[in-house]
Amino acid sequence: MSDSKTPSTEIGPVDGSELATTDRFADPGVPEHKPRLTDTDPKAAARSERIVTILFVLSVLGTIGSLVAYFAVRPDGTVPGVRASTLWLGVTLAISLLGIGFAAIHWAKSLMSNREYVDERHPIPSSPEVREVAVVALQQGVEDSGIARRGVLKGAMLGSLALFPLAVAVPLISSVGDDWNVSKFRHTLWRKGMRLATDPDGRPLKAADLTVGSVAHMMPDVSTEVRESGEWISEKAKAVILLVKLDPEDIRSEQRPGSSYDGIVAYSKICTHVGCPVALYDQQTHHLLCPCHQSTFDVADGAKVVFGPAKRPLPQLPISVDDEGYLIAEDDFAEPIGPSYWERLR
Repeated sequence: MSDSKTPSTEIGPVDGSELATTDRFADPGVPEHKPRLTDTDPKAAARSERIVTILFVLSVLGTIGSLVAYFAVRPDGTVPGVRASTLWLGVTLAISLLGIGFAAIHWAKSLMSNREYVDERHPIPSSPEVREVAVVALQQGVEDSGIARRGVLKGAMLGSLALFPLAVAVPLISSVGDDWNVSKFRHTLWRKGMRLATDPDGRPLKAADLTVGSVAHMMPDVSTEVRESGEWISEKAKAVILLVKLDPEDIRSEQRPGSSYDGIVAYSKICTHVGCPVALYDQQTHHLLCPCHQSTFDVADGAKVVFGPAKRPLPQLPISVDDEGYLIAEDDFAEPIGPSYWERLR
């Protein structure tokens, strides 16, 4: 056994004043102001002003272009038509928004005051004297920004900001029009005896084609004439369903007795929260997940909500098979699909 001892250091209580002394550091203060090129060169300032004005004008043109695209390139119910309408609206709205954003950033970086100001913290509310100082500071900021003496730039900014809301308001107002008939949301294309067809190729599906754990995205099997009509896209969007093949013993409940066939259940794909497509299926838990806000539905228990903001189960489509073994609808949904509206029964 060694007699050597390991040196030890005893730590005693530390005086608070001692900590305060050792932890202090000098206030670095406000860094020295470095003028920009636009602060010292009038030509550079004028060039930046022209750039900002051009960006605001570009935003105005984008807004006008979005209105033209909305009325000139209308979705005709076909995939190319919808794609073209969406593309032109997206591009023109992007130009409008980016024009405003880039103009604001460039204006702030090159023309507005970039000096640092220090305001001492004070109790709330401020005294009348402090309020007067604040008003003076705001007036000084307006003066430093040069907005009062830059009439063209100010006009371009106000024009772009005033016109941009039209790009959103006009499509919203014109899309509603005089059509306030909400009863159309109570029914879909599904009718008794209508076959279930795979989405998007439209192939009728037999019950024998599905095995336990299978999932299929389905839509009504309609004629070519209906598919080529202008109403097909909106009608299909209401009628799409998700077909799941379960072990019949795993089904704990249904919204209407006898709505399934040999363990095959069909539920609306439209989430009852805000209408997103519910399409993520977990074979182990039999849960359907909405990717937008994580509402989760149990297809083995009547598609009841088990998690998330949705308040109602997914509507169930009653199904059976015809003489050839193809899956068919026995009726329409028992309740309106999708989220709530003001005349919904539940």
